[in-house]
Amino acid sequence: QVQLVESGGGLVQAGGSLRLSCTTSGLTFSTYDMGWFRQAPGKEREFVGGIRWRDYSISYRDSMKGRSTISRDNAKNTAYLQIKRLEPTDTAVYYCAARQEGMNEYLYWGRGTQVTVSS
Repeated sequence: QVQLVESGGGLVQAGGSLRLSCTTSGLTFSTYDMGWFRQAPGKEREFVGGIRWRDYSISYRDSMKGRSTISRDNAKNTAYLQIKRLEPTDTAVYYCAARQEGMNEYLYWGRGTQVTVSS
């Protein structure tokens, strides 16, 4: 059974930082691309960024560039999303997801972790 579990969310003041973790089990983590998504209240889920398994290449949505870092530790079957200089507009439920190489859709999803940024 594949499981993805996010952790590290919480309440943070604007300007602060957080590091979210996504711990996986039941899949060969080292062969999956990992993505981070978020969904704010009343809005659609959006892509935050992702890291490929093959070459560790990373992509971010424009609003996250320069203040976010995505990484992975294959030995721990865990992916990370660090966000600095948090803004109230970053308030959302953050999800991690896994997809196999060559697939457009992410197959496995976590339940999410809430990030709330106060002004």
